[in-house]
Amino acid sequence: MSKVCTVGGQAVMEGVMMKSPTGIAMAVRKPDGTIATQYKPQKSRAQKGTFLGLPIVRGVVTFVESLSVGMGTLTESAKLIGEEIDEEPTKFEKWLAEKLGKSVESVIMGFAVILAVCLAVGLFFVLPTLISSLLLGASEVASVWKSLTEGLVRLLIFLGYILLCSRVQDVRRVFMYHGAEHKTIACYEAEEPLTPENAMKHSRLHPRCGTNYLFLVMAVSILFFAVVGWNSNFFVRLATRLVFLPVVAGLSYEVLRFAAKHDNLLTRIIRAPGMGLQYITTKEPTPDMIEVAITAFELAMDPEGFAAKQAEKTEAAAAETAAKPAGAEPEEAAAGQVEETKASD
Repeated sequence: MSKVCTVGGQAVMEGVMMKSPTGIAMAVRKPDGTIATQYKPQKSRAQKGTFLGLPIVRGVVTFVESLSVGMGTLTESAKLIGEEIDEEPTKFEKWLAEKLGKSVESVIMGFAVILAVCLAVGLFFVLPTLISSLLLGASEVASVWKSLTEGLVRLLIFLGYILLCSRVQDVRRVFMYHGAEHKTIACYEAEEPLTPENAMKHSRLHPRCGTNYLFLVMAVSILFFAVVGWNSNFFVRLATRLVFLPVVAGLSYEVLRFAAKHDNLLTRIIRAPGMGLQYITTKEPTPDMIEVAITAFELAMDPEGFAAKQAEKTEAAAAETAAKPAGAEPEEAAAGQVEETKASD
């Protein structure tokens, strides 16, 4: 690749979210065929020169921010395509929002993030620890082999989870938009004009993908906890896994950054498993999906320029409509391809 892009993304419901160093942009395809967009200025707390920007620490911060942003954008994407969230907030959520001075929506989103973390910890740490205790708790196998076996169980659960998700039809469409996100970024990094035709030629696999990161968390945890050792007490062993989880997440982030910035035999070996998993977590997108991804990317890179370009398009369309004979329907509107742009600060 000619250059490394500072924008990362995520597939959402019928669209793509792109995050730049200065903000979060999202574009989704509505049922009528138009593209709705949203932009929110936001900077990471892991800024260079600060404590939160230190190696390893920045990985933990980035992981937490990604989880929070990811949950939020999924909800926002549903709103953009016209799906209303009808669930009534509980009395406790309303009370907590009032006490914290936050919106009810922010409190609900906070609960969603906490629930997601608890489910992930339960599935990928509590369950493997419990299974390994049942299999090896009373055996005379060396401590290091017990820890490695526990890590292998964790990895198998992770792979099984991804395969199970890929069988769901709605998730498959999300994986197609995931592929569109990767192709768009790859096209930009290749310094080619951002068009669906150009982006389609590029690979749907990308070295900085979150799939690579999640696999690295699993791989690093196997090696790290093999060094930490095995404790026969289930609760003590589980506590050590949870206490050191932020360290594992931070180390994995640094490994991912290193492997994405360099291209040699070692980094290709490091990237290979995660890149292979992307054959599952991404699917080949359609050109109209890539159009959505390009819209989100351009908005993330230059929100002011994007707004100016959209204003020019609107003025041109209005002028063309005014020039047509009375009663004539614009071709674009008749085809249902008029873009709709929304922005929020």
